[in-house]
Amino acid sequence: MPPLPPALNRLIGQALHEYQMLADGDRVLVAVSGGVDSLVLAAILKLWQKKAPISYTIQAIHLDMGFSSETSLLVEQQLALTGVPYEIVQTTIGRDAFELESSAACFHCARNRRTRLFNLARERGCTKLALGHHKEDIIETFFINLFYGGNLSTMVPRQDLFAGKLAIIRPLAYLQKTHIEQLARLFALAPVANPCPLTENTKRHTIRQMMTRLYQEDSHLMATIFAALGNVKPQYLLDRALHDPDQKR
Repeated sequence: MPPLPPALNRLIGQALHEYQMLADGDRVLVAVSGGVDSLVLAAILKLWQKKAPISYTIQAIHLDMGFSSETSLLVEQQLALTGVPYEIVQTTIGRDAFELESSAACFHCARNRRTRLFNLARERGCTKLALGHHKEDIIETFFINLFYGGNLSTMVPRQDLFAGKLAIIRPLAYLQKTHIEQLARLFALAPVANPCPLTENTKRHTIRQMMTRLYQEDSHLMATIFAALGNVKPQYLLDRALHDPDQKR
């Protein structure tokens, strides 16, 4: 694997450092869907493993969602290029969810996929679960939760779970999608198409299209929104519990 461009290396290092994503002795499970983001993440963690002042192990895991065995074969080919040990786990999570009412399919698929990853991490004694979400994903999640969930929240670069036994980490949190595509070309990694029939019929897809139009109109908007997510002023939000100590949530 060629070295990371200095500017992108700094952004990755900044995210890793500010959120203390990796520690000596960590066992890291990298969830690889086949998309360019998770493939690049696996390659980056392999590169950092060689130069980091700490020692950690990496294993990639791909959940076959039950749509097409060809997809897993293509993902396996790309994972082999990263040099990261990997495992393909066969499931029917996606196919089972697709058989449900379409409005509930994505929710059930995401929940069951996440649960399976948690279980796999626990079975393998992993301390970290690495996901390939980037800056746009974090912003999109905020608007999905705002528009459809009725709450102000988003993904965080590090999230500790199960009394600290496992942490979700997102080392690409400070990278834009264009940065990840640049790295994919550098590493000669090709994304594998998502076989889910609902890929372009989701709330995330709708929000992504909306945000893309806004970014085209104002090139500074992404940076402004991302900065706002770290500059929260709760006293100016309509959270009654903040103003009434006796208010029950």
